[in-house]
Amino acid sequence: MPIQIIVPEGALTPSGEAEAFGKLTELLLRLHGLTGNRFMTPNVIGEVTVVPKRRTYSGGKPADIAVFELKVPSFVLPTQELKDAWISEGTAIIEKAAEGRIRREHIFANVSYAVDGGWGIGGEAFSNAALGSAVAAA
Repeated sequence: MPIQIIVPEGALTPSGEAEAFGKLTELLLRLHGLTGNRFMTPNVIGEVTVVPKRRTYSGGKPADIAVFELKVPSFVLPTQELKDAWISEGTAIIEKAAEGRIRREHIFANVSYAVDGGWGIGGEAFSNAALGSAVAAA
């Protein structure tokens, strides 16, 4: 389940990047009651992408922004309540990690869903049912 954090240079320290990514991972697992799940935990993956200063934009003008994106199977965050928690708590995580270098209103989030059967791990395509079985078995 890839998480991507995109920030301009200097927005997060290296330790802030690691902390934010770790906390977003913990948040996703907690929202689904999967904290410590042996199948799911190592499959929450991703990266922090740091772009050159003045290469992030808001309103068509250079601005320090942060974006955190989540790409997941369609059964993840199935309710609006869970989506709200991901965005609200995730924004707070990024805001804290930025230590005042990015304003809260310049932190953006999105969730993208893969089609059923379009999720792959280690070269194997998983249907939603197969993913659910693998999680339950762990």
